[in-house]
Formats: sequence, C-alpha cells, structure tokens
Amino acid sequence: MIETAYAKINLALHVRRRREDGYHALETLFAFVDAGDVLVAEPAAQDSVTTLGEFAGVLDNPFDNLVARALTALPRPQGLAVTLEKNLPVAAGLGGGSADAGAVFRIVEAMSGLPDDWQARAATLGADVPACVLSHTHIGLGTGTERFAVEDDLAGTPVLLVNPRVPLSTGPVFKTWDGEDRGPLPVGPASKIAREGRNDLEAPAISLCPVIAEVLASLRDTAPWLARMSGSGATCFALYDTPEARDAAAAAMPAGWWTMAGRLR
Repeated sequence: MIETAYAKINLALHVRRRREDGYHALETLFAFVDAGDVLVAEPAAQDSVTTLGEFAGVLDNPFDNLVARALTALPRPQGLAVTLEKNLPVAAGLGGGSADAGAVFRIVEAMSGLPDDWQARAATLGADVPACVLSHTHIGLGTGTERFAVEDDLAGTPVLLVNPRVPLSTGPVFKTWDGEDRGPLPVGPASKIAREGRNDLEAPAISLCPVIAEVLASLRDTAPWLARMSGSGATCFALYDTPEARDAAAAAMPAGWWTMAGRLR
C-alpha cells in the first residue's frame, strides 16, 4: 500500500498566550499540500521501518522516528514493513514527522481499521498528528489538537514551498516570541483567514534564522497573492492563481534552496 504524507502548512498562525503547562495557546488555519513524503507498507511478521530519500540521513535512528512510534501506538493483527521516502526537510515547519505518522494511521485504517480512541493515540505522538491523520483544511485551537471546520474555498490552489536548507527547532522559536497577543484569527472562509491572518512566529524565527527573510522576499518578488512562513519555520510558502505562475516562481528560486510545488488539498 502506498500513502503520501501530505506536507502541512499553517496559512495563519496566531499565538495568543503562554500557558502554565509550558505550551502556548494557538489559533491556526491548517492546510495540506498534495505532495510530501511517501510511505510504502507491506504485511510482515514484525514491524520494520526503512528510510530512503533526500532527507533520510537526518533521521539518526529509524526505530525512534514517528513512523515507528505510530506503528507501536496502533493495535493490528499483523506487522507492517514500512519504507519511508523522506522528501520533506526535517525541523522545517511542515509537520514532516507528524505527516508521516498521519500516513501510518491512514494505512492501518485501510488495512484493519483504527481503534475508537485513535485521536487520543495520535495526540500522544504530537500536537499536529491528529490534524495530519485527516490532512484537510481546518482550524486548530489550543495546542492545535482542537479541530473546527472551516469553509474551504482554497482547494486546488497552486502552492510553492521553499526552504533554505537550514533546520530550525520549534522550541527556541516559541521561546523568542515576545508574548504579545495580537488578536484572534479572522472569521470567514479559508481565503479570508489566510489573507487577513498572520504568523506570529515569523519575527522570532527570522531573528534566529535571518535567511527566512530572504526566502520571503524572493517569494514576494514572484507576485503571489500570499507569501508567508509556515509553522515555526524555516519553510515558507506562496499561493498563486495559476500553476504556470507557481512553476515560474520555482524556477526563479536560488539553486541551493529546497522547493516543492503542488496544490492545496
């Protein structure tokens, strides 16, 4: 069975406050690109994970990545041999590991079904994992695990992802956030929230990784209708009216940067 681990982007990400438990109260508009890592799974006597692809070497221990942990979290009548083609950069604001775990949940669902408490099991793996299991546009609240429907008028929108090949850990970015509440997400369809929203982690991420500002400037030079950083960075995205405009923008990016072109799901 072949399953895509769809890249997650935050079309808007509002940080409202620091919580007493050390996490942050967030309001975000999740969206997913129709491309990402690729998982191939086959029935086996016992679970195994093999990692291939451009970013495979970044995962030091394939038995301690989120694919292996997702397999462990789910009861099944048989083992699975999973090959992970790691196409998404790690520590990049794309939820790559969470997307991989979400793909495992979908594979298990198709093969043998998920337990009733699958959402709780997914949340133990990471705040974004339940959203990545579903992989469709929606609003996330709290730490991102509270999910609410939104009118999705962006499905099929051409999108370009760009990463300067600089990893950026989430923890330091949140610690650098200035603590100012700049207000809630706008109300309306996904396009309105995306246009009028913001990413409150953009400024702290740029202070830690200045090349993000260069990525955003390069994207904005290609005349998208929106360019923004995703998650805690360093990946940025741009939305276009046509695939031709997106592809021309991809061709204009510096040769050393990672890019991925697709459409919003």
